[in-house]
Amino acid sequence: MATEGQTHGANKELPPGAFRLIGVNVSGTERYKPEDVIRAAGLELGRTVHEDNFKDAVRVLGDTGAFATVAYRFEYSPEGTKLDLELQDAQSFVPARFDNLVWFSDQELAEKLHARVPLFSGQLPVTGRLPDDVSEAVQELLDEKKIPARVDYIRIAQGDGPTEEFRFSVTGPRITIRNVAFPNASPAELPRLEAAGRKLQGAEYTRSAFLTQEDKTFLPIYLEQGYLKARFGEPEAKIVENDPNEVGVDMIVPVIPGSQYKLTALELRGNKAFEADTLRHLVHLQLGQPANVRQLTEDIEDIKQLYGTRGYVDVRIDCVPEVNEPDLSVRYVLTFREGEIYKMGDLEILGVDAHTSGRLQNIWTLRTGDPYDSSYPRRFVAQALKQVMTTGEWSTAIQETRNQKDRTLDVTVRFDPR
Repeated sequence: MATEGQTHGANKELPPGAFRLIGVNVSGTERYKPEDVIRAAGLELGRTVHEDNFKDAVRVLGDTGAFATVAYRFEYSPEGTKLDLELQDAQSFVPARFDNLVWFSDQELAEKLHARVPLFSGQLPVTGRLPDDVSEAVQELLDEKKIPARVDYIRIAQGDGPTEEFRFSVTGPRITIRNVAFPNASPAELPRLEAAGRKLQGAEYTRSAFLTQEDKTFLPIYLEQGYLKARFGEPEAKIVENDPNEVGVDMIVPVIPGSQYKLTALELRGNKAFEADTLRHLVHLQLGQPANVRQLTEDIEDIKQLYGTRGYVDVRIDCVPEVNEPDLSVRYVLTFREGEIYKMGDLEILGVDAHTSGRLQNIWTLRTGDPYDSSYPRRFVAQALKQVMTTGEWSTAIQETRNQKDRTLDVTVRFDPR
């Protein structure tokens, strides 16, 4: 962060009132309101100030990480001192997520945090101490409520990629789900939603895990019925049991189903290894019926497995819905990128003695140079357990290693006694 300062006015001849702060002008920031910047800097109109106060304010603003540069100018006059703060916002901000602070609603928490951390508005800079300030403020809120919990946060990123969010959570009392309610769900879907919700009873609650369950468990119920744009509002955790060791919450999940779409056509493009009729036989959707997205996704996986039996292990199938809003219909286009045919490479058998390994090698019929069949290793294991590995119980693992250069696949099969 770059800073600079400039002074106007000869203060030696000014009366004491000239050092009273009578105005602060904030410019350059597009993210923050001037009053929030002034409060974050620790400045207060009417107070006696000197240049050291302005240097401290600049340092405080710079330490937050919210600004790339902070420049200041001030001017003394007999009426008082005026300060100009010229800022440039930092470039990288990411959302702050609160994973299990069930003692506050989202709005209440946002308002209370903004009151304590003026530069907090739901997002945080990826550098600087602002995330620490928010963490300390949350801890203060919990302490005021006498909740025996400790606040911490982690940076969420994909692998070694950049920070994508700050996730704040508390440790202390165990927070568990008691019930899941869908207050505005239709009678047709409500029984299945409630059945799915009952499976979460007793599970430890975090917002991130619950949102994953929404996508994995609740959303497919609507996608199966052709509600292509179905979604859920932010879940609300309502405390129904609260003691120092365990907190029970009821989850309130708003349902936004959208419109129901029916399938009018299914088009295949780019398929050469298999006839269209063969592939369509694996698609279980019926024309004129609700467009079952979950079923179509499973069918596409079955088609990929079929391609794998002929060595097309890199096949890609892009599924694009073409929606007709006026009549609430959808036409799906499956575009195939079949890729190259892979051939069988080397076979390695692990976990058994040399004699048994030789017997297993003899019953392996997929020879080096043959088009690879991705379904064969599983059939081989079943055959091996039936004909060779007949004593004791065995766990098995299959590892496929692709050689991009020569388009071969090496297979390692491991047998371990249980």
